[in-house]
Amino acid sequence: MVYRSLIVHGQALIAAVQFLTRIPVPVQVPFEPKQLSRSIIYFPAAGAIVGAAAAICYGMLGFFMPALPAAVIVLAVWTAMSGGLHLDGWMDTADGVLSHRSRERMLEIMKDSRVGAMGVIAAVLLLLFKFAVLSELIELGLESGAWRKPMALIAITPVWSRWWMSAAIVGWPSARKGEGIGAMFGTAGPVQMAAGFLLAAALTLVFSFAGGIPFETAILWCAGAAFITTATGLIGAVWLNRKLGGLTGDTYGAMNEAVEAVLILAALLLLK
Repeated sequence: MVYRSLIVHGQALIAAVQFLTRIPVPVQVPFEPKQLSRSIIYFPAAGAIVGAAAAICYGMLGFFMPALPAAVIVLAVWTAMSGGLHLDGWMDTADGVLSHRSRERMLEIMKDSRVGAMGVIAAVLLLLFKFAVLSELIELGLESGAWRKPMALIAITPVWSRWWMSAAIVGWPSARKGEGIGAMFGTAGPVQMAAGFLLAAALTLVFSFAGGIPFETAILWCAGAAFITTATGLIGAVWLNRKLGGLTGDTYGAMNEAVEAVLILAALLLLK
């Protein structure tokens, strides 16, 4: 029974990594609704892999490269780890909801593989924002010589943004009834979302300890990240749900990007 449970959850973890990252995991797992719904528990783990890669890149480049080109490379690695999947959702969502069309037309626009002007503008502004924050974080590291704390904060950021995706999947209906991401994760519920939250909290503590953060401060970091994530995500989800009558795969990606942007800004302000 225990062995069977380990196999099932191992497959769910692999499914989460395969779904949310571009890391080649040479294992076949059944991409069925039940398995995918279980995989949302491990969305924060997939985020941890992305965050660890970005943090390591940040720490390595900061020692020998000026802040601006280093920030570009860190951002490129960060985006490439997910294959631009969530950035694509950000652009599609901007094209749709900022078109000021009917709900049905917005959903049609978001489904279109072509990117419009609003999507391009939204992507440029988002990437510029992340680049500016990362360059400031690298400057802080150069000035102070302290790299572990910002590395930990960078690593934590994708953990919570991926957890919010699971919360959005569970908390709001699909805008496209019976199709798309909503249908794939249709059996996911509060239990999986809560388990994912606990995993996100545990990973936050692990990264905090790796960054040399005392336990009491790590707990405060965890609470702050959870609060900022939930507040940002709620604003986005409520607004998008009102616009579209539900959420889609694109909006999950868009909210992931929004939460990441707010969290790294919060990290910069904390260190400042």
